[in-house]
Amino acid sequence: MKNLVLIAEDDRRTAEIVALYLEREGFQVELARDGKQALELFKRLQPTFVILDLMLPRINGWEVCRTMRRRSTAPILILSAKDEEFHRVLGLSIGADDYMVKPFSPRELVARVKAILRRSNARVENHPVLLSHRNLVLDVEKRKLTINGQLISLTPSEYRLLEALMLVPGRVFLREELLSRLYSQTEAVIDRVVDVHIGNLRRKIENDPAHPEYILTVRGLGYRFAEE
Repeated sequence: MKNLVLIAEDDRRTAEIVALYLEREGFQVELARDGKQALELFKRLQPTFVILDLMLPRINGWEVCRTMRRRSTAPILILSAKDEEFHRVLGLSIGADDYMVKPFSPRELVARVKAILRRSNARVENHPVLLSHRNLVLDVEKRKLTINGQLISLTPSEYRLLEALMLVPGRVFLREELLSRLYSQTEAVIDRVVDVHIGNLRRKIENDPAHPEYILTVRGLGYRFAEE
């Protein structure tokens, strides 16, 4: 269903507030009270976006996030009372696209949802249809990545980073540049977010993530994609 947001939150008041603000902006909303219900609704409804609490009954949010990410590239925003950097990094590393801490501003939450969806759906004009390097092929039109013909699942954030890097092989992208591909300047993000997504990408596309052949580190600056 287009513009359907699944809210997985066991606190009824929080879920109702988030739903109210999203519905005011034209989103359809479905609520899940526990992790098991969240996965069932996710599979059946295939939502456009997921807002996920970590401390869910029956199946915790960490496992729910991992399972959703294996099944889909739909954006996931974690909404949690856990505010330590460790939890933020872990949430991003298992496939979430953003992380907000409770208490939160409902208006900011809706703004983030809209911004993430806007970037996920954006199409850059005059891009080549296919970006390729050796056995790696990124289909820009279909937003699909294959390696040796095998489909590789990417999160929206991973896709945006890989597309940016592959469009200009050899060019050094500063971390700040790559960060701007993921978040607006008004969004508060942690310093390691780009490194987390790059690490996830490498685990998916590199034969040996510790010795990458595609996404190369430029020490002290950022990253570049290998040239032929």
